[in-house]
Amino acid sequence: MTAGRPPQTPRAGWGQPLRLLLRLTVMGVGMGVLVGTGLKLLAPQLAKSTLNAPRPDGAASLPAKTLDLGRFEPRKELPALSQSWARLAAAQKDLKVSGFMLVLDDGRYAQLQPDLPLPAASSIKTPILLAGLEDLDSARLRWNEPLPLTKEVVGGGAGWMANKPIGTRFPFFEAATEMIRVSDNSATNLLIKRLGGKTKLNAHFQTLGLQATVVNNWLPDLEGTNTTSSRDLARSIALVDTGEKLSPRARDLFREIMGTSRTNTLIPLGMLQGLGKDAADPDSELLSYGITVYNKTGDIGIAYADAALIQLPNGQRAVAAFMVKGPFNDPRSTDLIRAMAAEVAKTLVGRP
Repeated sequence: MTAGRPPQTPRAGWGQPLRLLLRLTVMGVGMGVLVGTGLKLLAPQLAKSTLNAPRPDGAASLPAKTLDLGRFEPRKELPALSQSWARLAAAQKDLKVSGFMLVLDDGRYAQLQPDLPLPAASSIKTPILLAGLEDLDSARLRWNEPLPLTKEVVGGGAGWMANKPIGTRFPFFEAATEMIRVSDNSATNLLIKRLGGKTKLNAHFQTLGLQATVVNNWLPDLEGTNTTSSRDLARSIALVDTGEKLSPRARDLFREIMGTSRTNTLIPLGMLQGLGKDAADPDSELLSYGITVYNKTGDIGIAYADAALIQLPNGQRAVAAFMVKGPFNDPRSTDLIRAMAAEVAKTLVGRP
């Protein structure tokens, strides 16, 4: 009889623990996928219930609302404001006056001959900035692209670039900024040329719905042949702020450049006066009321203009533009723009 082998005892090793670890890992990944999918599906309902949950003080929370950028769509006229402008203009019968204001959030507006073409002066630089940033957005030009100064584009009046030697090259960003910051006329002419010249630029203005905006001459255009309207000026700003034109990054550049404008003696000062205040620095004083004004003026003596994006204390935004043509260097022109802006402050912010 042959003796059998004794039963073998299983050897201790790593096989069984590894199999257990593998199973746990697979189960963990599976549970993670299931939980993640469930949370993704439930997220909107959880967010809604959280936002609408009672506050600790017992007050009901406001429902969530997506920030609306608004649109350039006049819907409800403010007759009292329009009539106040008409009365102010009627008191100066020899002045040609145009005004337009629109609250982008709700469509409230006021107007006084908003489509009347008047000499644009430097206010035309705002739609030119829009056109330039559109080309930047579409990669038709570069932010730092050098623009050469030529005899053709040298413009007198405001600015410092005309004092530089012919052939000096300015990057696009510097020309665009100086066009607004100090209203440099040579910088403006550099952009007009780079954007294809007057004819091409005018055609582009038409595609933007700026029907009265036309560049006929290089800046400074002291004869007032370049034209625009108060509606066009307001629209050129609104197209950017509502997101209809320009990418978010280019929109930021537009606002940053507009924020460099040094002249604040028309719409900003008028708004402040409408609140019963006066100051050497209207922009800083307006900040204490929760008001920010991004504006660009125009002044050739026979015509004055100002157009602005106005951020209001309640978070809404409005665009406003005023234009006046009259006798050379007549102070009534600038006084009238300030008075019309003051009526805007009284209507949208409140009377002192």
